[in-house]
Amino acid sequence: MIKVGIIGGAGYTSGELIRILLHHPEVQLESVVSRSHAGEFLYKAHPDLTGETDLKFDSDLNQGVDIVFLCSGHGKSKGLVETGVLPESAKIIDLSTDFRHKGSSHDFIYGLPELNRGEIKKANHIANPGCFATCIQLTLLPLANAGLLNEDVHVTAITGSTGAGQNPTATTHFSWRSNNASIYKPFKHRHLKEIKQSLTQLQNGFNKEIHFIPMRGAFTRGILAASYLSTEKSLNEITSMYQGFYAGHPFIHLSKEPVDVKQVVGTNKVFLHLQKENGIILITGVIDNLVKGASGQAVQNMNLLFGLDETEGLTLKSIAF
Repeated sequence: MIKVGIIGGAGYTSGELIRILLHHPEVQLESVVSRSHAGEFLYKAHPDLTGETDLKFDSDLNQGVDIVFLCSGHGKSKGLVETGVLPESAKIIDLSTDFRHKGSSHDFIYGLPELNRGEIKKANHIANPGCFATCIQLTLLPLANAGLLNEDVHVTAITGSTGAGQNPTATTHFSWRSNNASIYKPFKHRHLKEIKQSLTQLQNGFNKEIHFIPMRGAFTRGILAASYLSTEKSLNEITSMYQGFYAGHPFIHLSKEPVDVKQVVGTNKVFLHLQKENGIILITGVIDNLVKGASGQAVQNMNLLFGLDETEGLTLKSIAF
């Protein structure tokens, strides 16, 4: 059994991670750390876990774990890694932005299995991708692999409120978000850097702009991303590229019909739909931001790290809210 620890156990992402791991046949959940909830039952922070577990939050991590998931939020993981408080022998999967960008200062592998599955299998430290970045990249990777991103790329994507975290703010609390929609951080969202990094990995010299318009949706879970650009390739040619690129990747599904968020909520699935009009290829992708966009993908990466089938523990649909 894989002994698992989680640091930052009280948020939406960690709650989803706990739900998945409790039902994973190869996992023993050893330690869930939350200083603000130390000594309390997990179900105090995650009421849907009532009757699922009697585990309590720890104030400090059990040092006997085989892997640690870092869910403490952006900017905190780097300090945990650098101060040496984590077990030296434990593998690490970080769900923050701290290690997603390549550099000589760390050895974290970017954990998008559809891009880096071979490297992930050999790694000790994984930087889990962002939710918007995951969905958008999966709409574009086959085109980059074929060297077809030679025009500016346009992306409009909408996300559920859980993507903003558990603590309500002026633009995330229910009375503002309900029956509402809004744009935020147009053309400068933080996920753009990791998206460009991945596209350049496949298409050397990629230097076109990605015009990204992120939107807040009046729903809790899910992301829909619509990516489009000009191309001379036919729809049949592009469809064949996507089928070939994603062959053997169990969570990617090409749909002949338009896709919607409800099809994937509570799952680690990705649905993609392709269509072409007047020389423009439109690729629509949908994911659950808390599963494939965060915790489900983290478990997928854990499975690869420990030589398990990457679908292990991820075939059930689970929705907490």
